[in-house]
Amino acid sequence: MRPVYHFTPKQNFMNDPNGLVFCDGEYHLFYQHNPFGDTWGHMSWGHAVSRDLLRWEHLPLALAEHAGEMVFSGSAVVDRANTSGLGHAGRPPLVAIYTGHTAREQTQNLAWSTDRGRTWTRHASNPVLAIGSSQHRDPKVFWFEPTRRWVMVTVLADEQRVRFDTSPDLSSWTRTSEFGPAGATDGAWECPDLFPLPVDGEPETLRWLLKVDVQRGIGAQYFVGEFDGERFRPDGSLDRVLRIDHGADFYAAQSWSDAPDGRRLWLAWMSHWGYANSTPTSPWRGMFSIPRELRLVRSPGGVRLAQAPAAELRTLRRPLHRFAGASLAEINAALSRTPPGAAFEIDVEIALGRATEFGLQVRKGAGEGTAIGVDARCAELFVDRRRSGAVSFANSFAAVHRAPLELEQGRVRLQIFVDTCSVEVFADGGRTVISDLIFPDPTSGVVELYALGGDATLASVEVFGL
Repeated sequence: MRPVYHFTPKQNFMNDPNGLVFCDGEYHLFYQHNPFGDTWGHMSWGHAVSRDLLRWEHLPLALAEHAGEMVFSGSAVVDRANTSGLGHAGRPPLVAIYTGHTAREQTQNLAWSTDRGRTWTRHASNPVLAIGSSQHRDPKVFWFEPTRRWVMVTVLADEQRVRFDTSPDLSSWTRTSEFGPAGATDGAWECPDLFPLPVDGEPETLRWLLKVDVQRGIGAQYFVGEFDGERFRPDGSLDRVLRIDHGADFYAAQSWSDAPDGRRLWLAWMSHWGYANSTPTSPWRGMFSIPRELRLVRSPGGVRLAQAPAAELRTLRRPLHRFAGASLAEINAALSRTPPGAAFEIDVEIALGRATEFGLQVRKGAGEGTAIGVDARCAELFVDRRRSGAVSFANSFAAVHRAPLELEQGRVRLQIFVDTCSVEVFADGGRTVISDLIFPDPTSGVVELYALGGDATLASVEVFGL
């Protein structure tokens, strides 16, 4: 079941991405990791690096559980001005800011590296922020140039609040404000992120996106608004829920600090706490989504997040099929002769016409298949994994996940990424996304298109092996 082009640990359990930072030509990827087993526990920071976001070099454990304190989620920054005083010989340090977890308390701590993240030293003054809470965690830290201060964004998880602190040196922190409860509040809040993005690529129209995850709830949600270095002020109603991904398996996304060319890139843990400890993989458990590039766009409902598969993924493409104006029968016949395998991308542009539903069955085999489609009757995108393969390991796994879709004159484009045990579907120019795990039999490799209730016109279909 190990994916072809998604990141997995060599072995044992993995969940949230941590400490994503670009430094000296390398994308650093840290992650929540149990070095001793394939279920959650003994949480530490695993570590890998890449120069292209696709091919990863596994490195030794960065931060291990120590003296009864687990290393929970956090972030990492390049302290270019050496405000922390932790650099030497003109070399800015990499600084990790993470939550230390014990049964009694969660605190915010520092560790640093001056050898490209290969070895790490814990700060002698840890914790650098402690408020006596067992539910204060997941620091996202960034430099805010207008005030020349570091900003730390954390959650008060059980209160559904985001807390903001600032610091001149990464060690001494001052609380400035809080945000929440707002949006979805039916679970603990976790793993915040906050960053600016231009709207429709216009530098003069800058808005800030605040992301927070809802544990055992809807997954990730976001708010768009203003940030002045101390306080976040959202646009619109606090009751409005904006989902980042409508599937079950996109959680704890974190964006890279200092990504080149001003890009905002992130990825997320592809799993769900309802079955994270029981997914049928070995000797590893846990994987990450493909990296995605983010932008803000205007839409009829307001300013919205749009996600696009990172451009680097195109370098993996192996063209298999290209159709324009072909019938379903012609396309399915060609796909049956040359199936794309277990790891592939399909781009489909359709005009629904009289069809009430259009879709694809992917990883189809004897008695199984995952349906990905558009329901024109209710203008929804869906992924149906009820018969996707192994589903009995968790009661909640066999399900249909749906998302509202803006059908422009009955036309829609789907960009679908399939790997050995996952599907990620992008529609509405990336404003609508569904990400789900699947566990088909390795021999199930058929792809088949279908239309129900009438004809659909296929403007184009492209299939790439990855």
